[in-house]
Amino acid sequence: MRLMSFVAASLMAAPAAALAAPQIGQPAPDFTLPSAAGKPVRLADYRGRTVVLEWSNPGCPFVQKHYGSGNMQRTQAAARAGGAVWLTINSGAPGKQGHMTPAEARAFEAKEGAKANAYLLDPQGSAGRAYAARTTPHLYIVDPQGRLAYMGGIDDKPTANPADIRDARNRVLAALAEMKAGKPVSQPVTRPYGCSVKYGA
Repeated sequence: MRLMSFVAASLMAAPAAALAAPQIGQPAPDFTLPSAAGKPVRLADYRGRTVVLEWSNPGCPFVQKHYGSGNMQRTQAAARAGGAVWLTINSGAPGKQGHMTPAEARAFEAKEGAKANAYLLDPQGSAGRAYAARTTPHLYIVDPQGRLAYMGGIDDKPTANPADIRDARNRVLAALAEMKAGKPVSQPVTRPYGCSVKYGA
């Protein structure tokens, strides 16, 4: 019952993200964040490549749906095989549910077999707020020119049930395939779903 209330509250947080997010076709907000491995990562350093940004919170049932089933790792691997860079970002503030230290983030990556290029820590929430990231997961794609090409959900099944992945349309991989084919992203803005990002004050 407690989990259901948590899930319901998380789903209710999703629509606000689509209204507040930055604009498709405009320059994506730049940021520099420390990785769990201790190295600073700047988005602008990847200019010329497609970059996928994934907001994450390992305690969120929706994130657990995609990592526990292996769907997030498969999506990360497929994106990277196609030439994209994948950056996972945790904007959970210290003391908030989902916040991770560098050591905890490295342990999470190892446990789940994550395939991202880097796991970035954003405890002040500066990058998350710049992108108006509201849910975990919440996905964005930045094109090689540094413009925002996609923002929204990982797929079209806004549930915490892993069984729904089988029949879901993976919106991130669909967008990447269209970009690789030189086509505009047919659905550049979709509804994100998941838990609210636990920002600090």
